[in-house]
Amino acid sequence: MHKRHFLKAALGAAMLFGATLSAHADDILAKAKTAGVLKVGTETAFAPFDFIDAGTHAGLNVDLFDEIGKELGVKIEWVTLPWEGVLPGLEAGKFDVVAGPATITKARMERYRFSSPIAEATVAILKKAGAPISKPEDIAGKAVGVGKATAQLAQLTEYSATLPSKVDIREYPAFNDAYADMAAGRIVAVANSLPNIAFVAKQRAGMFELVLPPFGKKTYFGYVGRKDADYASLMDAIDAALIKMKGDGRMAKLQEKWFGTKFDTPDSVKEPAI
Repeated sequence: MHKRHFLKAALGAAMLFGATLSAHADDILAKAKTAGVLKVGTETAFAPFDFIDAGTHAGLNVDLFDEIGKELGVKIEWVTLPWEGVLPGLEAGKFDVVAGPATITKARMERYRFSSPIAEATVAILKKAGAPISKPEDIAGKAVGVGKATAQLAQLTEYSATLPSKVDIREYPAFNDAYADMAAGRIVAVANSLPNIAFVAKQRAGMFELVLPPFGKKTYFGYVGRKDADYASLMDAIDAALIKMKGDGRMAKLQEKWFGTKFDTPDSVKEPAI
């Protein structure tokens, strides 16, 4: 080979090799596998997905990420913090993915990449036992709690506008605060996603009751990742693990463990209902 051509080819190969190394070095899945650890951010006040049980982090997310860790060949390292800090923490690179989960919405999909859905997130009503609410429209004119700046708030507000008299919507920084106010009689009901309030009704039978059917548009919960190219292989691998769990029955078994029922969820959501 002519020396000039050889040098040109060698330089090209070096540039390609360097680019490959750089791309590999920046790949979040490759980094996690090299370290043997996947960092997952979440809050621990969102039962039954994440909560503290006798001092131990428990919930559906813990069980599902244990299975994801096995599929990816990594250990799971949890980073817990208040919800308002979770998504900023993801964007700052403090962890690799968010468990949450979060309702998959059009606005959120513009900023984040969502995993394959892990549960239905349609909004339903939890009432104080004995409250005169037998169907969703019975909350017209009544005081109802909901999480501040949540997808459930947007759905409740939209639903309220369809009722003969508007709902007296009370916004709370955390759903546990809303449940406490309902127990104290300051509000008669709480609007939250069906899996969450079904769990609360089961845990506090006799104090709270579930009102069915859910209202609003059918939505789903998913895990939240970054849309950057460096994160694509990680989110692809998480999707593959979740879809595998749906196929072999592990997902349904864990849903029944934590919700008392199982949900049929699509492999992906392309066009959210909200």
